[in-house]
Amino acid sequence: MEPFYYLILVGISLPVWAVSYWAVPYFTTYKHLKQIPGPLICKFSNIWLALGARQGQKYAWVDQAHRKYGKIVRVRFNHVSIATPEGLHTVYAHGNGFLKDTFYEAFVSGVPGVFNVRHRGEHTRKRKIIAHAFSPGAVQDFETHMSANLERWVRQLDNIATHPDPEGYARMNMMPWCTFLAFDIIGDLAFGAPFGMVSRGRDECEASLPGKPITYVPGAETLNRRGEVSSTLGLLPEIRPFAKYLPDPFFTKGLSSVENLHGIAENSVAKRLEASEKGYFEGKKRNDILEMLCNAKDSSGNPMPRAELVSEALTQLIAGSDTVSNTACAVIYWILSGERSKPGSVVSRLQAELDAAIPADSQIAAHHQVKNLKFLRQCIDEGMRLHSTSAIGLPRIVTAQHGVSYGEHHFPEGTVLSVPSYSIHHDADVWGPDVEEFKPDRWLNLTPRQKVCFNPFSYGPRACVGQNVAHMELALIVGTAFHRYDFKLYQPRLESHEGFSKKPLKCWVGIKNRRHV
Repeated sequence: MEPFYYLILVGISLPVWAVSYWAVPYFTTYKHLKQIPGPLICKFSNIWLALGARQGQKYAWVDQAHRKYGKIVRVRFNHVSIATPEGLHTVYAHGNGFLKDTFYEAFVSGVPGVFNVRHRGEHTRKRKIIAHAFSPGAVQDFETHMSANLERWVRQLDNIATHPDPEGYARMNMMPWCTFLAFDIIGDLAFGAPFGMVSRGRDECEASLPGKPITYVPGAETLNRRGEVSSTLGLLPEIRPFAKYLPDPFFTKGLSSVENLHGIAENSVAKRLEASEKGYFEGKKRNDILEMLCNAKDSSGNPMPRAELVSEALTQLIAGSDTVSNTACAVIYWILSGERSKPGSVVSRLQAELDAAIPADSQIAAHHQVKNLKFLRQCIDEGMRLHSTSAIGLPRIVTAQHGVSYGEHHFPEGTVLSVPSYSIHHDADVWGPDVEEFKPDRWLNLTPRQKVCFNPFSYGPRACVGQNVAHMELALIVGTAFHRYDFKLYQPRLESHEGFSKKPLKCWVGIKNRRHV
């Protein structure tokens, strides 16, 4: 009879536990959110948003919730999403004292880096060190490394273009080639040498794991899985300690990717430091991110510890490869999509501007040639608006003792708030009825509200420290691509999958050289 009574006990205990864990907080701790609309399950748990993350569509689920329920939506039991430009100032502005949500703890590998550190003082210390490496003057010195990788990239694209179809275009998927280039550039900038993806034409990086020989892992695939699993576990902290034991391969493979990605950073930093010690750079200063991190000192004059150095280099690898590759591919797609919708309205204008700035015999663009090109910048900004690589609402915890108010709502201390970039970038109330169209000329006459709304690099003290580098890379990649090649777009729309950032699944184009090579 004992098993029978045991089953009865379990049958009684589980509902009691569920009520106390989910229902009681709804009526007590978070009763102030009862009137905020949203999916029913979000009033009690994080499961709805975690399922969206598990499927790589969190940004889309949140956007659909806003379209159904309005500008202010409850997306977790203690988390409210505000889909307005004005919400950016409330949630992310300097001086509001908000902290990053515990969501970010799932992204820590080793010690916290500037991206995932939650302590305000530690973030300030780290950002001061890293900001020096991304000052406008420092960024100009990065062009040599970018150009060398860009030259290898166009040689590979030239080779692809030598195998055309009867219409003169060679068929290629642009997404992996943008990934190879972005990984090699950030490898050069953050670790002293490219990963060699462009030269090999495949997704491959060396990784060093504790107690194991150096091995090769797919860098981009590893990064994508790490983003997916960390975004999901960040919303389900209860299962994080034993996630690796779950039968779902999403978690086992994802957590292995977390280890592999840290191993890539460990191996790359070790190789770079060894090269410096052995004098492989012949006493020359390498003017890259890792050089500046190695030479950085804190307020007490101490250098950055090795574990922190690896974590910050890993942050640069993630931020500098994933976001740039996704955005470059998406911008190329949207330029071609805009041309397909209105032939003669985009590509011819862009190529005329590029041809006037870049000599005809130049293999690649130089930054001084493209950095001030207005139509190129309009195309890049419009592509970033439509694709929104950083698409999710970055969660912040209200820490002010008396809370914060937005409109008619008051959010006390402990409430989590966010503003979803994808949703505000696609808000017809802000951008007009043509919000889903690629219209570069909308950037000629932005309204004040539209200027505030554009949020590709976040906002406030936690905004992306590397946006100067990103702008340079995008101008060089997109400028070089459309100056050197003609493209034909084959796919009807751009489908995306989201880990932490939003990644195009594929971008099939035809390519041919504009000039004899």
